[in-house]
Amino acid sequence: MLTLPTSPESTLVIAAALLLGLLVGSFLNVVIHRLPRMLERRWAAECAALRGEAVAEAPRYDLLAPRSHCPQCGTPIPWWRNVPLLSFALQRGRCAACGAPIGWRYPLVEAATGALFAGCAWRYGLEPAALAWAGFAAALLALACIDWDTTLLPDDITLPLVWAGLIAAALGWTGQALPDALWGAVAGYLSLWSVYWTFKLLTGKEGMGYGDFKLLAALGAWLGWQALIPLVLVASLLGAVVGLAMKALGRLREGRYVPFGPFLAFGGLLVWALGPRAVLGWVGLA
Repeated sequence: MLTLPTSPESTLVIAAALLLGLLVGSFLNVVIHRLPRMLERRWAAECAALRGEAVAEAPRYDLLAPRSHCPQCGTPIPWWRNVPLLSFALQRGRCAACGAPIGWRYPLVEAATGALFAGCAWRYGLEPAALAWAGFAAALLALACIDWDTTLLPDDITLPLVWAGLIAAALGWTGQALPDALWGAVAGYLSLWSVYWTFKLLTGKEGMGYGDFKLLAALGAWLGWQALIPLVLVASLLGAVVGLAMKALGRLREGRYVPFGPFLAFGGLLVWALGPRAVLGWVGLA
């Protein structure tokens, strides 16, 4: 049974974590939007270099520059109009310069990150584990949104997440013994790798991307090998339901597929929050 914090100190810690999460969520919106474009530019430059072509000097484009601006009119957004949730509410979801609508994802990502950070503080208090799991949750949220938009799961996030899970286990922050975390990473990667190659040999088609292998390896490193079966079951069931619903509504274009990463991320967060046994109970396999 969930209980609310009773001491003023606990309430203060949770409130501080919520505010920090809102700020991190604002930065995650930048990561979600810019990181795929940064990768595309990097790949284009590398391909041009391999072809022996001169690579033109491009304006700086990364997570810090250029400044945040309206995608419609290009007006830079000053900091006082970039306050998480509050600015969106005060501006009624529109750009202050041109009146163009601002996507609802921006406040939703901020609110979700704030809630996840607050949940970590509520669960772990002022412990290193709280910060570790907050980073885990933030990375999963960013990966889920990027994969949904682009069907990419960037190595820039998935691979550090694998190593972070192993290091956190070695430091005793995740509640997983290091061997369980290590074999979780190995089993996570090899399980989807095996499914990928079996499907490809039978059909000649690719059923998923390599990023899914790495994401499940990261989830195994953080949650242990015991979490993999309930995690994949939840992700598969939810992915099938969403995919069928989108197809029925005509929102799934011919030849396209629903990315698996967002559902793996959701399954990972669910198993972390409730535990593997509870999740297996939900699907009738406890």
